[in-house]
Amino acid sequence: MRAAFVIAGKDLSQRIRDRSAILLGLVAPLGLAFIFSAIIPDTTASFDVSLAYVDQDGGEISSGFISGVLPDIEADELATVEPYTDLDTAMVDVESGTTHALYVFPDGFTDGVLAGDGGSVRLVGNVDHSISTQIADAILSGYLAEIDAVGISVDAAMRSGAQDPTALVAAAAQSPDAVVLVDTEAASRELDATTFFSAGMAVFFLFFTVQFGVSSLLEERFYGTLPRLLGAPISRWSILGGKATSSFILGLTSMVVLAVATTLLIGAEWGNPAGVAILMISGVLAAIGIMAVVAVVSKTPEQAANWQSIVAVLLGLLGGTFFPLSQAPPALAFFSKLTPHAWFLQGLGDLSAGDGLSVVVIPALAMLTFFVVTVAIAVLAGRGRVLAP
Repeated sequence: MRAAFVIAGKDLSQRIRDRSAILLGLVAPLGLAFIFSAIIPDTTASFDVSLAYVDQDGGEISSGFISGVLPDIEADELATVEPYTDLDTAMVDVESGTTHALYVFPDGFTDGVLAGDGGSVRLVGNVDHSISTQIADAILSGYLAEIDAVGISVDAAMRSGAQDPTALVAAAAQSPDAVVLVDTEAASRELDATTFFSAGMAVFFLFFTVQFGVSSLLEERFYGTLPRLLGAPISRWSILGGKATSSFILGLTSMVVLAVATTLLIGAEWGNPAGVAILMISGVLAAIGIMAVVAVVSKTPEQAANWQSIVAVLLGLLGGTFFPLSQAPPALAFFSKLTPHAWFLQGLGDLSAGDGLSVVVIPALAMLTFFVVTVAIAVLAGRGRVLAP
């Protein structure tokens, strides 16, 4: 065990001296995360909807909307609602953008509707808040559609011979809604842009970082130092363990430093530290296993570095490290599960919802499966050849 740590320490000091590990493990991912988060808008960010109303009518129908619909909208935190008594003041606030959309119930609105002459509600929206205005229009349209449905039902019942319009109105109003909106959860959550690109670049460059330790065996053989290691009074498993340990330390250190740096510098939100640690450890192990397979089938350090770079780029693109998989075609989203990158980002996305550590179990197990399978392949493929002098 001591020999493995000595070998790992030698490899780590070598990589730190030539700056390659620092460049690929820290500088490049941090720089790209900063650039991407700065130039690409955050489509997951929430926005505020500010509604207001002026009730010049004071009738039953306008009051039903004001006291029955708008409070529920505000209670569900879908919008804020502000009452106005003066129309001119309300119009000024809409014009300035303080209020996004304004309902104006004119005098006589309820009387006109009850008399069958119809009525109109004025909706005034700020030009810079078109989405909020559309939301306000949809809310009002739903309410007025329900009023129309009740009126049609009562009229039809009266024509069929019913004699008590008041009872008919009450019965129609109590009927269940034809369409009901319910909350549901997506299969996976999407990270905000800053966190997504921070995590995406971290796991993308992780594969370049761990390849240093994995490929160092080929370098030892190429430069003639491997026979000296094999001739030393240490086991071959100590040599392999030392190389794997250096890869693990390099990979995990880069991930941790990037998480801390992006949190402090650009405001990334990685989530529960314990859950993040589980995902990082699993991701680093998966990267080591995959890079080990590439290394054992390569003949020279240069060939291994080239193939490992190709594999790292292809897996990173397929795993959705440069774009959210929710924006990708269904086929790509399906095949992305064949990469540790996608499972790592999915685990962080689920963790961001604050549902506890249980949400990282499946992503972590998926990445550990990559590790077990690829290490087994590497051991079988490199038996009798990797540690040959």
